[in-house]
Amino acid sequence: MAKRSKRYLEAAKLVEDKQYSLSEAVETLKKFPAPKFDATVTVSFKMGVDPRKSDQMVRGSVALPHGTGKEVKVVVFASGDAAAEATAAGAEKVGMADLIKEVQDGFTDFDVAIATPDAMAEVRKIARVLGPRGLMPNPKTGTVTDDVKTAIAAVKAGRIDYKLDKSGNIAAAIGKSSFDAKQIEENATALLESVVKAKPASAKGDYVQNVTLASSMNPGLALESSLYS
Repeated sequence: MAKRSKRYLEAAKLVEDKQYSLSEAVETLKKFPAPKFDATVTVSFKMGVDPRKSDQMVRGSVALPHGTGKEVKVVVFASGDAAAEATAAGAEKVGMADLIKEVQDGFTDFDVAIATPDAMAEVRKIARVLGPRGLMPNPKTGTVTDDVKTAIAAVKAGRIDYKLDKSGNIAAAIGKSSFDAKQIEENATALLESVVKAKPASAKGDYVQNVTLASSMNPGLALESSLYS
């Protein structure tokens, strides 16, 4: 077992063996000893679906009311007018063959990739790079679109994507520890509601098994099942 820091152990003393209401969890999280950086607040889900079955895949996107507190780096795979529009809208990198080559050579220093529909035939060539990192553009999350300006504005304003991983979990950052309690609660609620609504028709039994609220390098706080059942 990894040795825990003194700060972590101090935080752990504040955690009770129970399920917390969202407001109680946020209140407790705000009492944790602060690290020397603005910690990321994360909501993690243990799902009751089988990640090996395509009809039980859970993925989606949600606009967080207060953003993530992080500067979002966006790249756009596009050409012509759409490329010019993406550049004007604030994308960090825009391109086609040149950008694809950069990604093939190891460039993944971005948070979101957007592509126009006509670019996807080429973008699929780097699916093995983008897919495992959760960066592959997808129509279901609004990242394959001709309206690149709106898509860029949405992700930079606080829209996040989430996806079931190979272990049957979902985790997403919903803000920073410097956010006030109401901002954290409202962002967490938006994500919880979105994941619940994304339930596949084929899912049986407990769709969401448990949910934990945590901040970087601190213990997690189990949330009440009434928030997601």
